[in-house]
Amino acid sequence: MSAEAKLQELGIVLPAAPKPVAAYVPFVRSGDLVFTSGQICLKDGALAYKGKIGRDLSPEDGFQAARICAINTLAVLKSAIGSLDKVTQIVKVTVFVNSADGFTAQPGVANGASELYQQVFGEAGRHARSAVGAPELPLDTAVEVEVIARVAE
Repeated sequence: MSAEAKLQELGIVLPAAPKPVAAYVPFVRSGDLVFTSGQICLKDGALAYKGKIGRDLSPEDGFQAARICAINTLAVLKSAIGSLDKVTQIVKVTVFVNSADGFTAQPGVANGASELYQQVFGEAGRHARSAVGAPELPLDTAVEVEVIARVAE
């Protein structure tokens, strides 16, 4: 099943690619790789999850925030290449988790993004990953996700 069809099956409608909030571009393409800038958990123009995981929000909230971030990365990828069916591999995912002191379950939060990529792209959605605890993130977002994808020419 194509990635675009899988999104429909999952009931996911991609938003417009989020606009940068500072001096950067949403993506850079280099050959057959597309690098997205970090995407936060914006939904309908507002942060869906704000604050620190492990203090203000639960790990389950973090999982959902990471999923929203991943959806936003897909919107950026689609804006870069026209169709997600051109993605041949999700190569690397980095997930930053706005973590309370002592919170160490970043991998479980990051699974919100990783599992979505695997649902949408199947085997091509399996990727290398870093799940990083951060003391602060932009706009006090709970999670930020960036992705590197290999795409067809």
